[in-house]
Amino acid sequence: MIDRNLCIGCAQHSCVEVCPKDALRLVGKNISVSEMMRMISRDRAYWGEGGGLTISGGEPLAQSRFVTKVLELSYDGGVNTALETCAYVPWTTLRRALNYLDWVLIDIKHMDPVKHKSATGVDNRRILDNTTKVVRTGGPRVIIRIPVIPGFNDTMTNMSETAEFLRKIGQDEVNLLPFHRLAISKYEQLGLEYPYKDTQPPSAALLEGFRDLFASRGVNCYLGDDTPF
Repeated sequence: MIDRNLCIGCAQHSCVEVCPKDALRLVGKNISVSEMMRMISRDRAYWGEGGGLTISGGEPLAQSRFVTKVLELSYDGGVNTALETCAYVPWTTLRRALNYLDWVLIDIKHMDPVKHKSATGVDNRRILDNTTKVVRTGGPRVIIRIPVIPGFNDTMTNMSETAEFLRKIGQDEVNLLPFHRLAISKYEQLGLEYPYKDTQPPSAALLEGFRDLFASRGVNCYLGDDTPF
């Protein structure tokens, strides 16, 4: 067991240095833009013609200066670029990144601002506003992604409101991602209680019903990894 109260503000990670048998290890590290670009250049030969760079997170634009510079150097160097974001960032931050993107994948978790805040800690107004602006720039290809979470957003009402929102702003592609429980082990490692341990993935029939709903509004709907990208 780890007493995580002793970890607050720690920057030295001395526990890792003294831990026997590498039971504790650092997963991330600080790197510079130039180091990142060397890694991208090193691996570029393995991507093939359809490959490129996808920056994910957490929320990658929480480190916007670093991410935008990496995207700029990659884009200008002929690397196909993509960004996965929740879009809960200042518009100016997101707008700068759009200049160097071929693809942007935006999560929309719920259309109801109150329910969105109850689950994420913030309402969805900034997210929907930024999504509208991104789509209407006519810049990178936009894919909206919806994690389908039973008991939270898996209702026909919510999906219908989402489809109507996408139709209204001119967005014609959405990717439904069925809930999974792959995070259980991570919660256990952090000493946290996993809140969805009894939640089951949505049924195939429900997902197909959602796909038909989006199609009826003129929005192409991809299920899981059944996507064109």
